[in-house]
Amino acid sequence: MTPLLEFRNVTKIYTKGLLSRAATTALDDVSLKIEDDQPTILTIAGESGSGKTTLAMLLLGFIAPTHGQILYKGNDITRLQGEAKTNFRREVQAVFQDPFAVFNPFYPVDHLLSVPIEKFKLARNRREARDKIDEALNAVGLRPEDVLGRFPHQLSGGQRQRINVARALLLKPRLLVADEPVSMVDASLRATILESLRNLNREYGISIIYITHDLTTAYHVAHSIIVLYRGSVMEAGSIDRVIREPQHPYTRLLIDSIPWPDINRKWGQTEIVAREQEHGSIETGCKFASRCPFAMDKCRQAPPPLYRVAPEQAASCYLYDAQPVVARERLSEVLPVS
Repeated sequence: MTPLLEFRNVTKIYTKGLLSRAATTALDDVSLKIEDDQPTILTIAGESGSGKTTLAMLLLGFIAPTHGQILYKGNDITRLQGEAKTNFRREVQAVFQDPFAVFNPFYPVDHLLSVPIEKFKLARNRREARDKIDEALNAVGLRPEDVLGRFPHQLSGGQRQRINVARALLLKPRLLVADEPVSMVDASLRATILESLRNLNREYGISIIYITHDLTTAYHVAHSIIVLYRGSVMEAGSIDRVIREPQHPYTRLLIDSIPWPDINRKWGQTEIVAREQEHGSIETGCKFASRCPFAMDKCRQAPPPLYRVAPEQAASCYLYDAQPVVARERLSEVLPVS
């Protein structure tokens, strides 16, 4: 069966100008696959500058890859035209970090919900449109009478973000890209929004790509995870396996930064701050070598392949060179769907 979404060896390189030779590789030879008949929640995780948002922008078709292909239902998204492009725009929706930025402050929140219904002709009349809006709001835990007719500034951040999720749900998407959807929301509301996302996956069969730097929320919402560092895959696999038993030194550092509810347990003993000189240097080996406490000579000579360290876990690290290699284009084999 043709996958719903497929990244084939996708690379994105940003240059500083026509006359400048300086370039930054934001995403480096990344492959992944989401099956059409197996709705899942996949987390893309990493610190700032790891390439998470670039991956989202590529997936949504906002920017084009430098190398490789992004296929939706077998079709290259950079070549979609006419009805195929319209269907892609309807079936692939996004929820972004800032729950206020997508609203027009001069319109009540009804406007955000009614526009996609009109644009994609989802209702035959006003009554049917209102029924669809009510259904979408109820699906994300909001009562229509509490939010409709109000302006964005009259709602809480959690309400605004859930309205954004409801807007996406109105279009009956096949894939939802959630880019840091709870990072600007009070902690008390994060669980509600995350549960809304899980309900979309369970009850509506929507696959979700959840992009975050917060491994705590990732652990509670996702089935699988890909950990990026400066555009490259460091580790991938089952969310439970990767968080509980991280194998790559970089993943261990990320998990070490999680504050635990134990005042006697220290965290963040190793600083996780990218060194500026790394980004401007030309490297032939592992991108994490200069920060890795286990770096060997060969780590600086050639980038390590992905090694299968468990049935549902792979790590790009020479510490596991006795394990079988997973071809990067077959990474999805270690990613469970539920």
